[in-house]
Amino acid sequence: MTFDTLKLDKGLYTSEMGFTKSLEMIDPSENYKGTELEGLDAYERQLKRFDIKVKGSNSDTISKFFQTSDSAVLFPEYIRRSVAAVVLHDNVVDDLVATTTVVDSLDYRSVQCEPVDSDKIVESFITEGAFIPETNIKTNDKLTKLKKSGRSLVASYEAIKSQRLDLFAVMLRQIGNYINSCQLAQAVTALSYDGSGVVETQTKNEISYSDFISLYTELAPYEFNTLIAETNEFKKIINMSEFKDGTAGLDFHGTGRPITPLGAKLIHCKTNVLEGAIVVLDKNFALEKVQFGDIVTDYDKLIDRQIEKATVTSTVGFNRIVNRACVNLVPKN
Repeated sequence: MTFDTLKLDKGLYTSEMGFTKSLEMIDPSENYKGTELEGLDAYERQLKRFDIKVKGSNSDTISKFFQTSDSAVLFPEYIRRSVAAVVLHDNVVDDLVATTTVVDSLDYRSVQCEPVDSDKIVESFITEGAFIPETNIKTNDKLTKLKKSGRSLVASYEAIKSQRLDLFAVMLRQIGNYINSCQLAQAVTALSYDGSGVVETQTKNEISYSDFISLYTELAPYEFNTLIAETNEFKKIINMSEFKDGTAGLDFHGTGRPITPLGAKLIHCKTNVLEGAIVVLDKNFALEKVQFGDIVTDYDKLIDRQIEKATVTSTVGFNRIVNRACVNLVPKN
């Protein structure tokens, strides 16, 4: 059986592997090595089979998916991929997490590692026959809180069937942007001062360069490589005199990348979850992202053209791995 004779149905979405992997099992990409179809995955070969162009100025209209019952099965995956293009590749959360764990159950309990204490390093050199210091890894007391975020597509098929897929993808990417914002708020909440073990440092209402020096030393021996700030604090940091020299200005105006404290990546968090604080961390040790499955679509409704209230969602949670790898700068009351 080749890609152009496959019978497609909704059952491919109900498989534990998901649509793409199920389709790949039936029609392996390795069978197309050395052919003109090499480099395409199983889904992309189906788009070619039905001559559906999803990109560019000559992209087809949405109605092209619904010319046959087989091609209609491809539409939910098109929506999923359009949203995932933003969630998986343009998500600032990736600059915060040390690792991502994909789970198949909503019940997940992570582990935490005892931090390195730089103040005791000198005392910890091992002499012959002496006790070797231990690093304790323990299971978290609480389950990881996984939260669902997403949007509903509210439109009739008649209203959108004549729209070009390239334009429709722009609208779908907005759903991806929304999911990204929700995940960033979750990640920042997990990193902020809502649990035991996170170092908090009081500061004045007006942040100064010396505050960042203090944070740098507070975080050691972990690396000061990521800084998160809400809008007001972000503006204060950008407007600090230390970031207004000629070189800094040229780089900022030329690339859009601001010069940041001590070389750390500066992330703007537009939500109010920080309540005036800023967070610095070593992204290599601080946070674990827990992802429940993939991005999910209402495939039944989409295939049957019942697009009104068809949802696109993602379910994730976050855990601190090493509490000491994150420091919060908390404003005084």
